[in-house]
Amino acid sequence: MLACGLLCLATGLLPAEPAGDAMLRIAPLLAFLGTVIVLAELTSAAEVFDVVASGVARAGRGSYAALFVLCVAFASLTTITLNLDTTAVLLTPVMLALASRVGIAPVPLAMTTVWLANTASLLLPVSNLTNLLAADRVALTPAGLAAKMWAPQLAAIAVSMGCLWLFFWRSGKRGAETYPPPAVHRPADRTLFRVCGLACLGFLLAILLADIPLWAASAAAAGVAVAAFAVRRRGVLRLSLVPWRLLVLVPGLFLVVETVNVNGLHAILASAIGPDGGLLGMLRAAAVGGGLSNVLNNLPVYLAGESAVPVGNHDQLLALLIGTNVGPVVTPWASLATLLWFERCHAQGVRVSLKSFMGTGALLAAGALPAATVALALAG
Repeated sequence: MLACGLLCLATGLLPAEPAGDAMLRIAPLLAFLGTVIVLAELTSAAEVFDVVASGVARAGRGSYAALFVLCVAFASLTTITLNLDTTAVLLTPVMLALASRVGIAPVPLAMTTVWLANTASLLLPVSNLTNLLAADRVALTPAGLAAKMWAPQLAAIAVSMGCLWLFFWRSGKRGAETYPPPAVHRPADRTLFRVCGLACLGFLLAILLADIPLWAASAAAAGVAVAAFAVRRRGVLRLSLVPWRLLVLVPGLFLVVETVNVNGLHAILASAIGPDGGLLGMLRAAAVGGGLSNVLNNLPVYLAGESAVPVGNHDQLLALLIGTNVGPVVTPWASLATLLWFERCHAQGVRVSLKSFMGTGALLAAGALPAATVALALAG
């Protein structure tokens, strides 16, 4: 994808100025993505996620209804505080291992992970790379974005919960009536467990309470985790912890879509989204963002769509954000998180029917997009 983007630049299909502007804008996002994934990988290696997942299953006490609510809360909290790609990369294998450990069907847990990775990514700038772009455009702090998006976030999670229960968790779909709670998970190195847990907590507090760039907060937290592993388990530290493929894929996606944007996509998007900043215009923006994300990919689609929204239409821009965050649940390539989730499921030997994935995802998007957009309008 990067090679394709560079070819567009070299041939003149993409002028140098918009390409440079796009790369300058996403540079802090790439720094954040790289460091937060390293933080999450080391947190996983320190068994923080395993302890939490085991605690979630034990708290459910064998009740599927309780386990369902707890898993939704766990996946949502991970996405909101540590980024949707972290949920896809690290929470997926933890949830699948938990399913194997307690003898329950893996697909409900897997679908909970991938759907909440997308639909629970509205609240904070850290939750999704698109949020960082939107917060910059409308000049919102993390607390300011949360104040605008709490109602849409709750609406999106509520619709996700309804679809998850109907399609995967209800009796007859999950494969059992009760489950045996697992034993308490005790980390092998309690020092690493504590340090990485505190690093994640410090990262969250820094982005909420301190006026520092997100990439700096994630880099500092990752640095603490790296230092702890350098002292206690140096062998875990390797170059493969850095998500090189993502760091190459994201600039390529932006260059390719920016090429399409300057060669006609902008005019099409501007016409489709329209200038109406009211509820109808917000619904149109959300629908265009969600639909096009499932055709291309949500990251570059948000960037292209952003330039088509009139500068003063902040709520319409946030509705576009809802479309590009909540909508990419239909096709496997609609978001990086979904691609990563499919890869992790395949590695764990879990197969999810593509027909079922796309069909249920389409119904989820059809319900969650208008619900979240209306919630945004009412709360605003």
